Amino acid sequence: MRIVIAEDLALLREGLIRILQANGFEIVEAVDNGAALIRALMTHRPDVAIVDVRLPPTFTDEGLRSAIEARRQIPGLPIMVLSQYVEQVYARELMSDCAGAVGYLLKDRVTDVDQFVASVRKVAAGSTVMDPDVVRALLTHRSTDPKLLELSPREHEVLTLMAQGRSNAAIAARMFVTEKTVSKHSNSIFTKLGLKPSEDDNRRILAVLAYLQG
Repeated sequence: MRIVIAEDLALLREGLIRILQANGFEIVEAVDNGAALIRALMTHRPDVAIVDVRLPPTFTDEGLRSAIEARRQIPGLPIMVLSQYVEQVYARELMSDCAGAVGYLLKDRVTDVDQFVASVRKVAAGSTVMDPDVVRALLTHRSTDPKLLELSPREHEVLTLMAQGRSNAAIAARMFVTEKTVSKHSNSIFTKLGLKPSEDDNRRILAVLAYLQG
């Protein structure tokens, strides 16, 4: 699997390279600024790009902007964004096209190598991966919405886990309930949020996140 990395901190960039190479990925290029990222993505068209939000020269949202621009030119280009903080605006913009193959993780998640590598593979395969803290921030941002207030505590928990990209089986294991119970909660959530039920996990997650992002 071919990867482009964009990270301006040399130590973290080298760490990502070593982690990914040790797990069978091919790093086709590693860059440290937005302009180089666009060039690398357009040249290599990788299986997934791992991108820091803030890159030179602006150190604001250069990495994300470059990734979004490349994704416009290469529809569906898998993008995994890494950020130091929960930045709701960036999370919402990343998800705005609802095409899947995107992820948003906080940088400290990289220390859990197995989970990080699994997340990269999921994004490359077209799924959506959201950091639990990002999901929590999005839920808090929309907590006054009357539709969200209709959810029971258990439904709220299912929604949070669902938005993190977990399957019904994974949610059931996390909550110590059956998959049938999770399915029942999920259908109730969709009904209360006015969303059409879907058996497609990725479309289901995207629909919920699209609602949470407004």
